[in-house]
Amino acid sequence: MSTELPGDPSSLDRLRGYARRIHEDEVALLCELARIPAPTGHEERRAAFVADWLRAAGAPRVRVDERNNVLCLLSSPHGDEAGAAAAQRPLRIFAAHTDVVFDDVEALPLRRQGAHLCAPGVGDDSANLVGLLCACRYLLEHPEDLARATRDHDLLVVADAGEEGLGNLAGTTWLFDTLAREGRSVKSFVSFDLYLPQCVCRAVGSHRWRLAVDCQGGHSYHDAGRVNAIEVLCRAIGLFYGIQPPSDKDTGAVTTRNVGRIEGGGAVNAIAAHAEALVEYRSESEANLARMRAAFEGMVGRLRDELGAQAHVTATLMGRRPGNGPVGAGELERLTARSAALIRAVTGEEPDLSPASTDANVPLSRGIPANTVGTVRGALLHTRDEWVDAASLEDGLVLILGLMLGL
Repeated sequence: MSTELPGDPSSLDRLRGYARRIHEDEVALLCELARIPAPTGHEERRAAFVADWLRAAGAPRVRVDERNNVLCLLSSPHGDEAGAAAAQRPLRIFAAHTDVVFDDVEALPLRRQGAHLCAPGVGDDSANLVGLLCACRYLLEHPEDLARATRDHDLLVVADAGEEGLGNLAGTTWLFDTLAREGRSVKSFVSFDLYLPQCVCRAVGSHRWRLAVDCQGGHSYHDAGRVNAIEVLCRAIGLFYGIQPPSDKDTGAVTTRNVGRIEGGGAVNAIAAHAEALVEYRSESEANLARMRAAFEGMVGRLRDELGAQAHVTATLMGRRPGNGPVGAGELERLTARSAALIRAVTGEEPDLSPASTDANVPLSRGIPANTVGTVRGALLHTRDEWVDAASLEDGLVLILGLMLGL
């Protein structure tokens, strides 16, 4: 990785001056956005708010697609880019997700505690999304910078849906499927998620399954000896953990597995007729995921054969997040080097390059260079006590703008 500072430091100073001038506006926007409920799969209200805000800021091409992704296309302000020629311009995509992990349908609780803003989802991903919106506002207010940023490509700004949990990256997957059908070329993808100084350039993929057992059940004494769904499920879980996790000899990527939830049965004196568990396995390697899936499905098939008519065992794929695909090493290294250098320049901190599961999984699995960059300081993500340091929004906005402007 290069350690040189990106661009002209005076450019970063100019961006920091802007971030300081609008800091209170940015905090106020975060306080407003973070209260809007956006459970995964029901992001309509937050998507509408983001689209309206962008239009009010002067963005000329904003729409909400069929999956509640908000799309804002930024092209050169000089000349007419309409028509077939514009459709062939490559894209650089910058994104942040709208959904939160909580199912609230009423306003989310937000409080200020000293320098901290506390709310469910305030950092993951509300604050990162607010930084992206404010960066759009800067570009719309500074047409010369927008012209330089779009000299060789268009910018597509996306507030995407379905990133969390069993949303399975639905919004980003839909976006890339749509762009592929339209024949649009994507040069790079950067999502803003998590905390400073994270810079994710390696995807952790996963498969999530519901493993269920159904049988007749009965009375614990009079029908003793009948198959018990809980006992069979426990046996299946033992077999699951008995699978040798595959590793990728080319990359060194390993595979992890987990049983996250078990439920079923009824009265203490009843043989359980139903039991189920949610299980997953994860890896950076798509090859590992494929091998683990084959082993898992084989294990389930053998258990079915053993039980015959005594019980019905089903494995339902609940979600799939892809791992790393055939990305050109040079392209990905260059993108990550620029992200890492900007993190150092803006924060003085060394980037955390640990792999993670984010919206960047989708482009990385398709051979497109992608990073996920954290832009705020905070903690306790996926809890109702998550917090962000309001002062960190300044560094975050400078970082986002530096990436969008190609500094």
